[in-house]
Amino acid sequence: MSADVMQRIKQLEDELEKLRSQLKENAGEDMGMTSCSPPSESPDRMMSDGNTRSSKKKSGKERPFDFGSHPHRHVALKLAYLGWAYQGFAVQENTDNTVEARLFEALLKTRLIQERQSSNYHRCGRTDKGVSAFSQVITIDLRSSQFCGGLGVTLPENLDLGTKSKTSTSELPYVKMLNRVLPQDIRILDWAPVEQGFSARFDCQSRTYRYYFPRGSLDVELMANAAKRYEGTHDFRNLCKMDVGNGVLQFERTILSASVRPLQPQQVSSTEQYDLFVFEIKGLAFLYHQVRCMMAVLLLIGQKLEAPEIIDQLLDVENNPRKPQYSMAVDYPLVLYDCHFEGVTWQQEMEELNHVLSSLQRHWTQSAVKAHVLLGMIRGLEEKGGVSSNHCWLVEGSRQKNYRPLLERPCCESLESRINHFVKRGRLEREEGENGDETIHRGKKSKHSYNACSPSGSSEISKQTIEKKEED
Repeated sequence: MSADVMQRIKQLEDELEKLRSQLKENAGEDMGMTSCSPPSESPDRMMSDGNTRSSKKKSGKERPFDFGSHPHRHVALKLAYLGWAYQGFAVQENTDNTVEARLFEALLKTRLIQERQSSNYHRCGRTDKGVSAFSQVITIDLRSSQFCGGLGVTLPENLDLGTKSKTSTSELPYVKMLNRVLPQDIRILDWAPVEQGFSARFDCQSRTYRYYFPRGSLDVELMANAAKRYEGTHDFRNLCKMDVGNGVLQFERTILSASVRPLQPQQVSSTEQYDLFVFEIKGLAFLYHQVRCMMAVLLLIGQKLEAPEIIDQLLDVENNPRKPQYSMAVDYPLVLYDCHFEGVTWQQEMEELNHVLSSLQRHWTQSAVKAHVLLGMIRGLEEKGGVSSNHCWLVEGSRQKNYRPLLERPCCESLESRINHFVKRGRLEREEGENGDETIHRGKKSKHSYNACSPSGSSEISKQTIEKKEED
């Protein structure tokens, strides 16, 4: 090998060694910089564009959201939900599978509220396990974009005058924001700005429930006539579950209308047992399980196991002060169909409304097809000589072979007995007033999960107070 070649090789080796030394020096400088950087800004956590904010999100050291710098607005939200998969609307201690739990998860996730306790929250009604709603309404304080004020808007303290004079912008898209994070079977329909003192519970003018059922072998005309007996102001202690332990001691309620009618007008003259009917009842307020108990009695009348007069007898608490033992109607056909308010201007977002409509149409298509598959099988068996059962499938429990009339059955405890029971347990406390009237208070051991005895939040409950508890 020539001397020139050997010299060239030596030069290349020297250059290679220099490059290696430079690389080591650069690597050492990089390590030094890394060791001085805060953990949230280390190279392996930073985005390729050096976005430090993204790294903070990943490391959980994001700056807390400053709710105090934003206005908040008292609004009403109208929502629909299919309650079949839930344990009821209201939050409960023993389960988080409730509509209200999912709703507050969405409100917190979208940062529309900071926490439930400070959100000024009220609900119109408490629907029970398995019950659905088309027009449930809540009122709540939500974060707002309206720095220039407006109906229901409270501006942050120490607001800069220049900020207050900003040009008005559109409000946050509450419906869209919440529907993007809520389950598909819970949908916000509309929202409305309302005055600060407005309450979904105490400002509701009326509530309407619907209970759907097939004709079967029921005498629906007899049921329709009997339903009218519910109208007016009556004591419904024999047609509800007495919730004395939570302070409900007054059972008078006013029913504005009650009717039984076919779902489709053309079914009026039909005798088809698979035609669907609806029991619709409108009232000022309802008791725990009241609608399902009322429906259970109507079903007994429709089967001609009881006469329509049984309703008058159950409403006569002077002669029948204790509720006969009977099973109530099942939960899944019941819907809180409407909550009526005066002076509320609902804001609709048509894109969201159409999205909800499309989702319900898809759900209906699946359910309707399945229902007709079953009906086709039933028809096929009937054509082969099968005889349809006259059993009513809409009452809880099993049917007794020998029917026992309601007024001949064992009775539940009386109201006074229930009060004494909870006084002994410390859930209620008696106190004699200055004028000799007896007043009953929530006791020290009472459950506060319902926390709504009066608009002012007082825990005192007198026998003259009407407790507007919605729990159907």
